[in-house]
Amino acid sequence: MRLLPVLAAAAIAACSPSEPQTSGETGTTAEAPATEYATMIVRGGPIHTADDAVPTAEAVAVRDGRIVYVGDEAGVEALAGPETEIVELDGAALYPGFTDAHVHVLGVGSRERTLNLEGTESITDLQDRVRAAAAELPEGSVLYGRGWIETHWPEGRFPNREDLDAAAPDHAVVLTRADGHALVANSLALERAGITADSIAPEGGDILRDEAGEPTGMLIDTAMYPANALVGDLEGAERADTYAEGASVMASLGWTGGHDMSVPYSDVAMIEGLAEEDRLPIRVYVSVNPDGLAELARATPRIADDGRVITRAVKMYMDGALGSRGAALLEPYSDAPSNQGLMLSNEDETLSAFTEALRAGVQMNVHAIGDRGNRLLLDWVEAAYAAVPPEERAIENPRWRDEHTQIVDPADIPRFTELGVIPSMQPSHAIGDLFFAPDRLGEERLDGAYAWRDLIDSGVVIAGGSDAPVERGDPRIEFYAAVARRALDGTQTEEWHPDQAVTRQEALRMFTAWPAYASFREDELGRIAVGLRADFTVFSEDIMTIPEEDILTVEPVMTIVDGEVVYSAR
Repeated sequence: MRLLPVLAAAAIAACSPSEPQTSGETGTTAEAPATEYATMIVRGGPIHTADDAVPTAEAVAVRDGRIVYVGDEAGVEALAGPETEIVELDGAALYPGFTDAHVHVLGVGSRERTLNLEGTESITDLQDRVRAAAAELPEGSVLYGRGWIETHWPEGRFPNREDLDAAAPDHAVVLTRADGHALVANSLALERAGITADSIAPEGGDILRDEAGEPTGMLIDTAMYPANALVGDLEGAERADTYAEGASVMASLGWTGGHDMSVPYSDVAMIEGLAEEDRLPIRVYVSVNPDGLAELARATPRIADDGRVITRAVKMYMDGALGSRGAALLEPYSDAPSNQGLMLSNEDETLSAFTEALRAGVQMNVHAIGDRGNRLLLDWVEAAYAAVPPEERAIENPRWRDEHTQIVDPADIPRFTELGVIPSMQPSHAIGDLFFAPDRLGEERLDGAYAWRDLIDSGVVIAGGSDAPVERGDPRIEFYAAVARRALDGTQTEEWHPDQAVTRQEALRMFTAWPAYASFREDELGRIAVGLRADFTVFSEDIMTIPEEDILTVEPVMTIVDGEVVYSAR
């Protein structure tokens, strides 16, 4: 890709400067006369717009952060002026800006600064990593890491405190599972957290125990709080720096925006400040924690830096995660017959929050993974809608979201359309979870597992995301998972239900137009069309046409937000 000076004067003179320009039969008329030159022109490679009116184009022109032309190369020449930045794609492909519709931006940044346990291959490997990290820390300090997942480990079990004691007995070790819904702690960490054989698991959590009744070190969901308290929260400038680093990592992968989940309301001002200081390269759509509902309800949406940061949603939890057997199921786990998972919300409190949100115009984005968690979410949404009819709502169609929507009873799939609930799903979850989901669920319940095709066919849109740092947070992996429904190594079985894969056009919308709709910004974002904001993602090859397996090998080349290059690999 090349950034060139303006087009030659002869080329500019070839078109009359007094007429608005079009691209011919497939183009779109520029909004202003050609004498109002573009600030940026992009050309020289395939352009996919996610816009049915003009699905592909040869060139795009931008003025002051907005798209003013979409069409063929001949038609764009008259918009090139003395100060126009010309972006030559050189065969790379341009798309609407990819948006991660479910991400934890602070967590992405924190992953860069703490012990990253992604790719850990065994308990022995885990011990080696912990031992090496402990050698760099003072004795007695807390060693925190995240990202392990035991699915493929040869030991075939969760790690335990004895495993960690053998690697770092003189440090308080706390290691969070990739899904964020379980952790393992060593003996020193359990002692400092006050967790003993006499401890009682809190509602919505579990303390796993050995045959003697002693804690194994594995803590599930709400039982994690005492151990997490040992780690502490990032504060002040370090917290802001970590957040900015997470946003920069996302931009380098090709994301132009992220729907940031589970954000403390006290962080919103910090995030807005980063944007206003030009330290936030991507757009952020914020879902705050439930304790921020009352304050957000008094003034929603909260908008900063010309829409770079918008806060108008609350994130809640119905249940836990499938991998740690915390997802709430209608029937017991196939591999743990005494367990049906954990509910993290109760009906009365949830309905109270739902009705307040409807009257205030606050969007509710609710984590639900198991089929029971998803059914109860739909039941409670239906009850809230009945309690607050459309004429009493701040927004008639509130566009509430079901975050994850992983295991759904097929009988409940039509209810998403009926209620207007948006499934917010992360394709990479499927290609990881489907290695163990058959054991957790049995064959029959897989019919409603990660059911992208059935949900789209029922009439809903899917807001696609990654849930990073639970997953890697790479748009290439998410797009590949959606269209191939295969593991990164190509693994796929009939249990994976290959028929639930989506088309490439649908996958493109899952990460562009549909997240825009899910954040009330379809008139500004998500497509390459005249009048919309100039957010673009550029990959080295065309993921709409290359073989599926090659999608994983393309490179992020450039990320553009509001017509400004916020990341470039060249």
